[in-house]
Amino acid sequence: MSDENKPHDEHGHEAGSAHDEPEAHVADASANGDPGPVDDRIVETHDHGEAGPLADDPVAEPASAQEAHDVHAAAAPPAEAASPRQPVWSDSGDAPFEDVDTTPVYARSKKDRKKSRSGGGNETFEIIKTVFFALLIAFVLRVLLFQPFTIPSASMEPNLYEGDYIVVSKWSYGYSKHAIPFSPPLFEGRIFAREPERGDIVVFKLPRDDRTDYVKRVIGLPGDRVQMINNVLHINGQPVPDVALSEQDTTNMYGMTVVKARETLPEGRSFTVQDFGPGYDADDTQVFEVPEGHYFMMGDNRDNSVDSRFDEMNGVGLVPAENLIGKAEIILFSWRPGASLWNPVSWFANVRPSRFFTVLN
Repeated sequence: MSDENKPHDEHGHEAGSAHDEPEAHVADASANGDPGPVDDRIVETHDHGEAGPLADDPVAEPASAQEAHDVHAAAAPPAEAASPRQPVWSDSGDAPFEDVDTTPVYARSKKDRKKSRSGGGNETFEIIKTVFFALLIAFVLRVLLFQPFTIPSASMEPNLYEGDYIVVSKWSYGYSKHAIPFSPPLFEGRIFAREPERGDIVVFKLPRDDRTDYVKRVIGLPGDRVQMINNVLHINGQPVPDVALSEQDTTNMYGMTVVKARETLPEGRSFTVQDFGPGYDADDTQVFEVPEGHYFMMGDNRDNSVDSRFDEMNGVGLVPAENLIGKAEIILFSWRPGASLWNPVSWFANVRPSRFFTVLN
């Protein structure tokens, strides 16, 4: 075949020319049993002695330094993916701390320290608010529901002793200005008023000063006539029956004879009283007529009680309904005289456990 009719490649070389010899050499080497390179490691030799990229290798090395730089730039992770570096504090205190809560106090700026102090102020405000609401709840309970009192004298023995700590229900008779501490003149009369029953033990304000708290038993209701005749109580002209509780009389700390008896009021309510026998000032009295809106009070310790048998200037007199504070319900706990609030040892030496939680009649 003539040269004109021989096939040419795209570069104008003849097929089967010396440019194909390297590939034939590789094939011959394989045919002779020489261990050749694996197929994916075969490289093509160029005129400049450089290894070219494999056609089937997607990550073959680039042929130039510029291409190598471009590949390295493409393979590097983006700057955003790098983990942020934590700011490092310096001795000059000029590091840009962003987390104020984890920054040392001495390294914070004035603005950050002010913010920290404002957090403490909020905590103080919360404490003040809690105390305020606790006191408000206690005040409401004291005005509307219960109020504690301490018995300061023996005028209600043998049912209340000096040192008894009693609880008074405020709703029993409704509410007057005296239900509120310091008796502010907010209104007159009583709200939700209810009359006490004969025989109730009542705490009230002393009529002559409207400040001192007294505790006595209701004996005369509005419209009643009350009188003591020869040491016997009479209501509306009828003697109140009493029964001695012991055959032998006892004496008090002063050597005076003490007699205990069980009295029964007209409505059938009974309770224990004590006195020192006949011959005392209040054993014989005039007739007391109880006007509307007032009550006649007496102590259970009949010869040792300043009560309604004595006029308002020297005793209690007749007690207006407005002065009633509440009904004594229960003895919460009790101490003998001599116990001191500032001496805890005296609490245990003088406590009277048998009187704890005694319901009053």
